[in-house]
Amino acid sequence: MNELLRKGYIGNPAQLITVRRVTVNEGRAKGTELIEVRTAGGLELDILPDAGLDIGQCRFKGVNMSWMSKNGYDAPSAISPYETEFVNTFPGGLLYTCGLRSAGPANRDGGEWHPLHGRYHSLQAEQVCAELADDEITIKGIVRETALFGHALEVKREIRIPAFGSSITIHDKISNLTPRDEEIMQIYHCNFGYPLLSEKARLVLPKERETIPRTTFAETGLGRECVFDQPINSEEERVFFQKMKNEYWARLDNPDLGVSMKISWSGDTLPILSQWRSMASGDYVLGLEPTNCYIMGRHDERENGTLPVLKAFESVTNTVTISFT
Repeated sequence: MNELLRKGYIGNPAQLITVRRVTVNEGRAKGTELIEVRTAGGLELDILPDAGLDIGQCRFKGVNMSWMSKNGYDAPSAISPYETEFVNTFPGGLLYTCGLRSAGPANRDGGEWHPLHGRYHSLQAEQVCAELADDEITIKGIVRETALFGHALEVKREIRIPAFGSSITIHDKISNLTPRDEEIMQIYHCNFGYPLLSEKARLVLPKERETIPRTTFAETGLGRECVFDQPINSEEERVFFQKMKNEYWARLDNPDLGVSMKISWSGDTLPILSQWRSMASGDYVLGLEPTNCYIMGRHDERENGTLPVLKAFESVTNTVTISFT
């Protein structure tokens, strides 16, 4: 950027780059703050401080890449922790973080109730800052999930986006701030939609992997988990757990658009990829979701012996990168 300024091609970085905080002023999302980011590499996205610094809509070269649900954005006050409200408020978006203490179905564990996919997305970030420096856009903030006489979990989230590029790296440091161990469950629920997703698209996964269908209906789709159909009325969703061996990435190619999306993640802390494939009309989406669990909810994950533990005063670091070419 400085070189372009010195040579006189531009007089203001805003000619090529946008980092702007705005507030929605109408509709059901009225009052919601967005950080709008546009890069000189053709990437456009909304970052949501009011929803854990998750990521909403995303476009590349002017074409939509992400999936948005029928609900769209909601104001923070409208996001309810009750299970019945999830289907009425789930926005989709490029990244919807699930957790921190439960992910999957609503459940009761040890007398404590946990809502569907946890409370993270309903938590507002604090100490939020956004800046452009050294040809990189950086957005930082802290998200805390706490309870009186109970847990205190902190996420320090940093999102890095090259000013002249088309990639997004989410770097989270999750800390247990109490003197007792705490179980944590996390899903980085990344959602891709039309026109990136269509019957022309193909999913590419590492060859060395084990594919586990979540349901009997998902099992009927084994062998076709990497290809897609046109929208089908009332089609049931399918979920597959992809257990990678050594490589932790997935790629979605759409030759009709001439666009590829690649997602990679820290396999040491997020060993499983949950693949959500919904070909339903109006709910047409591919979810690629690096996770540390099998998305069964806290109670069943405990019964299954697969509930991850974060020890007293310890931290774990997760990284997810999404890039478009």
